[in-house]
Order: sequence, then C-alpha cells, then structure tokens
Amino acid sequence: MVRSVRYILLGVIFTFGSLLGILVGLVRPFNPTNSRWCAQIYAFFGLPTLGIKVERYGLENYPTDKAFIVVANHQSNWDLFIVGSAVPNRMVSLGKKSLKWVPLFGQLYWLAGNILVDRGNSKKAMEAMEITKKALTQNNTNIWFFAEGTRNKGKNMLPFKKGAFVTALNAGVPIVRVCTSSYLNGFSMDKLNNGTAKVKVLPAIETKDLTMSDLDALMQQCRDSMMEVIQELDNPVTATATTH
Repeated sequence: MVRSVRYILLGVIFTFGSLLGILVGLVRPFNPTNSRWCAQIYAFFGLPTLGIKVERYGLENYPTDKAFIVVANHQSNWDLFIVGSAVPNRMVSLGKKSLKWVPLFGQLYWLAGNILVDRGNSKKAMEAMEITKKALTQNNTNIWFFAEGTRNKGKNMLPFKKGAFVTALNAGVPIVRVCTSSYLNGFSMDKLNNGTAKVKVLPAIETKDLTMSDLDALMQQCRDSMMEVIQELDNPVTATATTH
C-alpha cells in the first residue's frame, strides 16, 4: 500500500515539477539558474514522499568567484531529490541528446540550459567539449558530472570516466567533489521512514596549473578522497548540518 501511494505521489510531483519548470524555461529559456530552481522543487516535494531527510555539509566550499565542475557519486534515480537540495547557483549538467525527446523531463532539461551531447558522433562530441569550455570560461556556468557515468546502486563507487576531468583541465577550472552517503542501504519503498542521507561538499581542487599528463593522478585523488568521505558519512557524524 505504501509503495503504491508513494509511486503515485512521485508521478504527480514529477509531472507538476516538470510542467512548472517548462513554464519557467519558456519565460527565461536556457538560463543556467533554471536547473537549480527545478532541482529544489523536486527535492522539496520528493524527499518527504520518499521518507528521507537530507543533511548538507560544506556548502560554503562552492566557489562564488569562478566557474567550476562538480564531480559527484551516483547511486540511483532518487539522486534527483537527494542532491537536488544541494545544487549551487548557475549549475547545469551534460546529458544524452536523446533526453530532449523524453516527455516533459526532456523539454525541461533542454530549456533549463543543460548541455546535450551526441555521444555516438565523435565530431559532435568534440563540439560539445568546446561548448562546455565556453560555458565555463565565458558564461560563468558551472557543470555537474556524475563521474561514474552510471548508477552504482548504493555499492562502492564504480571507476570514474574521464570526461569531467578532461573538461576541467581543458578549461582550467576547479573541481568540487560532492559526496553522498549510501542512502540506499536499508531503503525500501514500503517503509514510511527511510532515514537520513548526508551530502558533503569538499573544498575545490584547482586545475589551472595542471596538464593532461596529470589526468590519471587527478582522477585517482578525487576518487580516493570521495571514497574516504563517503565511508565517514556512512558512520555516525557529529557536525553541524543544514537539514532539509
């Protein structure tokens, strides 16, 4: 019963949030602030429906004077709600070009200023790299990457893909690591209370003095440090947090 009601409510929230987001996108199309606004709408309604609270740490580590790239771990589709409450200003993401045709969400994603990439076309992929560099260096737009490239289903992080790190090095912008605790452990759509997820933003790593020869070491540094923090978040934490 709980599962059925929850899925119905999530469907309503998704539809309502998408329609509202599309309306905002039509008023101010491709504004990078649209993504944050939509993410917060999804989080505001979605988290109570899932029975999850979110504690956020280190939001002050988001740079305010320069563009940056976020590298985050990716557990499930519920990340839309979990990390939605911690998305900073002027933040977009990269998505497959085919997303544009997903009813409601695709149109919202496009109008919110996110960058659509044709991953099956190498020429288009190179053009997308230039678009992301321009967004970072000229348009003061930040870009969010789930570095694993797919959902890890709450288990240990998968190996990182190179895209986020090549983009950061190419543009010379800092990397901000965003770590989310393993909230899927013990999660069930049949439970009213699914506990607390913890999201921690780590200090930025500068890349302006790095080259492509530093790529592998940079990726390893980010992954190792994030794994360590996620393990800490999965244990009892005594820290001041903002609860959503």
